[in-house]
Amino acid sequence: MNYLEAVILGVVEGLTEFLPVSSTGHLTIAEKMLGLEIDDEGVTAFTAVIQMGAIAAVIVYFFKDIVQIVAGWFRGLVKPELRGTLDHRMGWYVIVGSIPIGIVGFLAKDVVSGPLRSLWWVGIGLVVWSGVMVFAERVGRQTRGEKRLSMRDAIVIGLAQCIALIPGVSRSGATISTGLMLNLDRVTATRLSFFLSIPALTAAGLYELKDIPGSGIGLGPTLVGTLVSFVVAYAAVAWLLKFVAHHSIVAFVPYRVVLGGLLLVLLASGVITAT
Repeated sequence: MNYLEAVILGVVEGLTEFLPVSSTGHLTIAEKMLGLEIDDEGVTAFTAVIQMGAIAAVIVYFFKDIVQIVAGWFRGLVKPELRGTLDHRMGWYVIVGSIPIGIVGFLAKDVVSGPLRSLWWVGIGLVVWSGVMVFAERVGRQTRGEKRLSMRDAIVIGLAQCIALIPGVSRSGATISTGLMLNLDRVTATRLSFFLSIPALTAAGLYELKDIPGSGIGLGPTLVGTLVSFVVAYAAVAWLLKFVAHHSIVAFVPYRVVLGGLLLVLLASGVITAT
């Protein structure tokens, strides 16, 4: 991988990680267009590692909130009277909500980096989950804000995050849609989605980091891709929070369906190969 390819993939990662359009799906498509072997161990590792740039953007953007949550969680551990505060509860929500993806991601790592690294899954995921997003917007009453979050919400949304291991589904698409179906408002569902992304994507990136040296990708392109994804993702996070405050996530559905449908047609006609 050269530096130009690393920059392109960093831009794709930063733009799509937190939008409900599937960053893994877009990275897989971009890697295929660049002539890279999408099922190669090094390419798979690169895809996971540059996500850490996007996560760094979330940490920086929400730094004040994260500090308050961490401090509130620790204070609640030693002072029982503070355990009902939102910050203490949010700390537990993020911890418990991250457990499912940790377990499933570890057990299914060979499937995720093997059979699921196929453009067929990307196309199917983009199209099928679009229907779920439309359904979520229609049935979600959006009557509950952040103060009314519960442990049940964290567990259910954490389980939904596991579905996003299928390329094309989108981690943010899965978690935000599930939050809406639990009657959370879009901003609350989106913020929780951001917070849950931190442990999940950090762990995945750190785990795959070991496969970068000697993979043919190189540390230089990996660092460049990660840095670019950080810059672009920071802007994307700020934009998305403003967008979901006033717009439905269904706005992303036409793009998802067109891209997924086109991809499936190209695969079925033999114009492109799945891996």
